[in-house]
Amino acid sequence: MRLESPSNPGWFTAAGAGIGRAIALRLAADGASIIVSDVNDEAGAETVALIEATGGRAAYKHANVSNAEEVNALVPFAIESFGRLDMAVNNAGVGAMPTPVQEITAADWDRTINVTLRGTFLAMQSQVAHFLEQGCGSIVNIASLAGISATPHLTPYGAAKHGVVSLTRSVAKETAEQGIRVNAVAPGAIETAALASLPTESKAAYAAEIPMKHLGQPEDIANATAFLLSDQASYITGVVLRVDGGTEA
Repeated sequence: MRLESPSNPGWFTAAGAGIGRAIALRLAADGASIIVSDVNDEAGAETVALIEATGGRAAYKHANVSNAEEVNALVPFAIESFGRLDMAVNNAGVGAMPTPVQEITAADWDRTINVTLRGTFLAMQSQVAHFLEQGCGSIVNIASLAGISATPHLTPYGAAKHGVVSLTRSVAKETAEQGIRVNAVAPGAIETAALASLPTESKAAYAAEIPMKHLGQPEDIANATAFLLSDQASYITGVVLRVDGGTEA
């Protein structure tokens, strides 16, 4: 699948593992040069090594997405590494253990909002400023079904992901005339490390609630993201694409 730009360097947050790594590997396989960012330097370096082992081009830079200074350093790093930046995927997000709303601590609320929502906002500010100057660019935010439905006992995460959906739609409409596309992917139950570590019966119970009767894989999100970044999606902006096995159908 051809990407929008011939040189197609991309910046990917939280690309050290799970969905973020799967997206980085998929886009690298499609020919993109990858800027991997994460807070886990060892995991980020592993993603770079995996890309380079298959002949791809990648570079790593540490970035805590809730830190504006660290986020703002990523676009210059991309240009220094690969000459330009054409696309970005904002994947970083954290949650907390399921908790009734009256028992949620301010610390848990702040951490979830700061990484998941503030982090996406800061990254988009930097990306959009660059893409406006460049005259084109494509952004995909990794949202969640929690961003389009109720999330009892997961209030901070749901609020943050609703914010990510709102950012996606608002900025898409704000920048469409300037040649920038902004979309989101909303994963359902995906077998990342947290789900994979559950007992078999627990995973089976999750799968039983899904119309397609199986958990999604990180590669399913990577495939959807690659499509939204490709020229095949050149007339698509402001979309929140559910990848959930039919859960919210």
